[in-house]
Amino acid sequence: MDSKASARWEGGLKDGQGNVATESGALDASYSFKQRFEGAPGTTPEELIGAAHASCFSMALSMILGEKGFTADAIDTNARVTLSQSADGFDISSIHLDVVASVSGADDAAFQEAAETAKANCPVSKVLNADITMEATLKG
Repeated sequence: MDSKASARWEGGLKDGQGNVATESGALDASYSFKQRFEGAPGTTPEELIGAAHASCFSMALSMILGEKGFTADAIDTNARVTLSQSADGFDISSIHLDVVASVSGADDAAFQEAAETAKANCPVSKVLNADITMEATLKG
């Protein structure tokens, strides 16, 4: 299964403007330097990674709880993605997941084990270990 998203950027870094969209049409949003670094309204790549991670983790946790015989009444996950400046430029230095769930019949030990398993194994958690390929074409 492949999912597709696209991004277009026009202009210089600080005065340019971009648009990011998904093939499904669920997302079509602008992004810019001011949004990413100066707090202007709009999305950022880090915010999108956070949304992807929170949603993937929540689904994975639901699956793992189900395998243990539990059904979640609700799983609320917030992801905080930290962009830090280093000697090599900018890095996503950490992602913190804050999870609050209601799971009938589950004790804390079973829940913590399921949450740790989901954190380690949801596909977005593993993304930084992915094989990233590219085809780059310069139009003349």
